[in-house]
Amino acid sequence: MKFKSTVIAASVLAGIMSLSAGAYAMGGASGAHVNYPTTGKIGAVMMNPYGIAPLTAVIRNGGYSLSDISVRIVPKDGGQEITYTVSDAKARTHGGIPIFGLYAGYRNTVEVSYTKTTEGKSERVEKEVYRIYAGPANIATAGYAGVTSVFPVAEVKKVDPAFSDRLYLINNMIAATPNTTRAVWNNPMGGALEWNRYPQNAIYDTKGEIRWYMEPSKIYDPNNIYMAGIMMGFRQNNDGAFTWGYGQRYVKYDLMGREIFNRQLPDGYADFSHAMDPMQNGNYLVRVASADHARPDGKHVRTVRDVIIEVDQNGTVVDEWALWDILDPYRNNVLKALDQGAVCLNIDATKAGQTITAEQLAELDKTDNFGDIVGAGAGRNWAHINSVDYDPTDDSIIISSRHQSALIKIGRDKQVKWIMGSPEGWGPKFADKVLKPVDKDGKPIKCEGSKCEGDFDWTWTQHTGWRVDSKSDKDVFYLSVFDNGDARGMEQPALPEMKYSRAVVYKIDQKKMTVEQIWEYGKERGHAWYSPVTSLTEYYQDKNSVFVYSATAGAQFNFKTGAFESAPNPYIDEFKWGEKEPAVEIQFKNTSGYQAMPVDLKKAFN
Repeated sequence: MKFKSTVIAASVLAGIMSLSAGAYAMGGASGAHVNYPTTGKIGAVMMNPYGIAPLTAVIRNGGYSLSDISVRIVPKDGGQEITYTVSDAKARTHGGIPIFGLYAGYRNTVEVSYTKTTEGKSERVEKEVYRIYAGPANIATAGYAGVTSVFPVAEVKKVDPAFSDRLYLINNMIAATPNTTRAVWNNPMGGALEWNRYPQNAIYDTKGEIRWYMEPSKIYDPNNIYMAGIMMGFRQNNDGAFTWGYGQRYVKYDLMGREIFNRQLPDGYADFSHAMDPMQNGNYLVRVASADHARPDGKHVRTVRDVIIEVDQNGTVVDEWALWDILDPYRNNVLKALDQGAVCLNIDATKAGQTITAEQLAELDKTDNFGDIVGAGAGRNWAHINSVDYDPTDDSIIISSRHQSALIKIGRDKQVKWIMGSPEGWGPKFADKVLKPVDKDGKPIKCEGSKCEGDFDWTWTQHTGWRVDSKSDKDVFYLSVFDNGDARGMEQPALPEMKYSRAVVYKIDQKKMTVEQIWEYGKERGHAWYSPVTSLTEYYQDKNSVFVYSATAGAQFNFKTGAFESAPNPYIDEFKWGEKEPAVEIQFKNTSGYQAMPVDLKKAFN
């Protein structure tokens, strides 16, 4: 037995020594040899390299310098091809060839071409094929009745061939769930923290297939007040990366999921929502609120959606626009006309069609009820700024104030330059800043109160008032807006199904202080296309088009019972400039949308 034990021990020891020698040869003490499993002529395939974009991968460079890179995601039968080139800088940044646009739950065929170089020797690989499996798309769901898929199903209704290469990002959210609605901070209601619905961000192609989605668990935690909140305000920057914010954070990530920055709001501010706009000078305009504002009556409040800050790339706050000091926080004309059942995302079917009176507003102002409630004055939701844009020609910002139903241009000196909205209720300080409607010939359009004749209307509880940069100059300003349409004409209609929304483009003569409505869409679609909240209208120069997302349209509402019977079924529509019928229409099923936009792969990878 002793002999046998000795033999066995010797054998085991020999085996260990053999394994150790092999380990050393593979990169242990004998040297820094790298031996990753590879499936092609360069390096290993790393799936979801940054942990938040499961339909991406990187083909590692394998120790070579890579250049002249192109990528093709071979489409499914009848599917949409994705092709793009990759700059040398992006290849170095990702340590190889970034792969974007894989199909979920599918063994993808990916073709790449590149030149690989090492120690002065180069080899051109014209086409190398990789087979890359990506798992099914999977994130949290609400679990409610009627939910039948993780992501909304896209019904492609129409695609003009000129738009067949489009990829559309949808910035949506699932319905409120118990674990995302347990904390508020602000009496009686919370600010952005109360808005804590789980993100549902994905990119679809024009065949209705998901080609990218965010798995947010690394950067989103509903149990942490500083890592939670609705993700809103997505914008693709000129460098191809995306910026947005959520709750108490504002962030920047590239399309592969690589973090560029993820910052908590500066301490004097709180409650990001709606808007983070990249400026031409490299800074960012961020829509926030004051974390502690001293009112003239001595009360200290956390304000609601009424502050714009400018932060530089290091996070330093270089300027702020505190709107209670710039506008009139007690103008209540629109507040009295709002449908209290749909105050942005605070949708309450039991209050559908109800309004608030001047007497009720006056009584509210005598109380200490502050927070995310409709009311006049700092500390209540009097402004509800939902977009901000920058005009470099005169160093001004343009804001969209839902609860004033106005688009307003404000200079660096904090003075109002013009107001695009109904003239009702603006005091002497602002009356001459309200733009005058004109027709295509420059002739004045007759208006009485908030209603105008002919082909002109103001916007009502609108979203996204953005400058059309490529068509505007220092004198003429083209403005794209999504006119949601609640409180149209400063009133609620006789029947709720009479409401409608519009995508609209205006031409503003900043010298003459006039405004002309040059294009609209949506009125003819009626209530079926009506979005009571959220949504977007934006011009895109690459196709000379107007992109529209009617993001909360199509919810099935029972007017007899006063209850919603389905989630919204929003529409993407994209139009050739000036045309009345969309070149693209895609409808998403059973989802609440915030905004959407085309994605530019040239920016992302070059």
